[in-house]
This record gives sequence, structure tokens and C-alpha cells, in this order.
Amino acid sequence: QVQLVESGGGSVPPGGSLRLSCVASGSTFSDFWMGWFRQVPGKEREVVTTISTRIGSIYYASSVKGRFTISHDNAKSTLYLQMGSLKPEDSAMYYCAAVEAGRLWLPLNPSQYPYWGQGTQVTVSS
Repeated sequence: QVQLVESGGGSVPPGGSLRLSCVASGSTFSDFWMGWFRQVPGKEREVVTTISTRIGSIYYASSVKGRFTISHDNAKSTLYLQMGSLKPEDSAMYYCAAVEAGRLWLPLNPSQYPYWGQGTQVTVSS
């Protein structure tokens, strides 16, 4: 059974940095898409970034491109999100998600991901 556990959220001032981690278990995750999504109350969950663990292809939402970096450590089965130059509008609950790649290419819709972590809160405020 796939399990995802996020950590690393917190409260930082604008311009600050945070690194989120997502420890995955229950699979080798050798051919998955693993991504970070975020959600604020009253809004739909949106993709932040996603990575193919087999070929390394990466997608970033335009709102975070150049500020956030996704990476995956296969040996540790851990997904990371390095966030920099944080803005108040980055404040949200951040979720780690995973899906077997199969024939999928660049899944950006949350409904395409069957496995989810519990979320970690990121608050950017002065």
C-alpha cells in the first residue's frame, strides 16, 4: 500500500525559503509521476510541480517557475520541494501525490493521482 508523508511546512516571511519533504513507502516508485499540489480554502487544488521518477521530466506551474525546484531521491524514496523567494500568495496546504506512470504523460489534474499525503501547511506572511 502506497503511503506518502509530508513534512517541512511552516511560517516564513516574504522572500524566505522552505524545503518540503515527502517520504514514500509501499512501492519502488521507479516509474511514477510524483508531484506537489497546493490548496487554499474555497479554491480547487492546483498542481505546483510534478516529476517523472523514471525519466526525470519535470513540469512547473508558471506561478512558481524559477522559484521552486522539485527533486526525487530514489535511494531514499523521498520527494522534495525547495521553495524560494516565497510570496504571500504561495500560502496554502501543500500535498504530495503519486501515480504509477503507465501510459500517463505529464498528469496535471489532481484526479489523476490516487495516492496522497496528509498535507503540510505553508504560510508566507510578514
